[in-house]
Amino acid sequence: MLVCQCNMISTRDIEDIVLSILDEDPWQLVVPARIYRELGKRGQCAGCVPNLVDIIQKVTENYHLRLAGNAENLIDVRVRVKALRKSTRKGGDNEGRHKNHRAA
Repeated sequence: MLVCQCNMISTRDIEDIVLSILDEDPWQLVVPARIYRELGKRGQCAGCVPNLVDIIQKVTENYHLRLAGNAENLIDVRVRVKALRKSTRKGGDNEGRHKNHRAA
């Protein structure tokens, strides 16, 4: 599946790079910038970054599940990320702006 239309990056490309990074160091922090660098490309519109992060999380979790062989010893990254987002978000989806400073 095509993830980034600007750079023509597929899901398989991202999965392969994440696995190669994790093979070097299983506890390496994999971020979208590292994926772009490995592909020799640059982020253009950044519309694909949320999907890229989801793919990175899924591949990393599956990698560590295979590595550990036991799901009880793993921490669910998605649950922790959602909790972190909720704890840092102030109010609604207004990006922290005051009501009188919103565009719409």
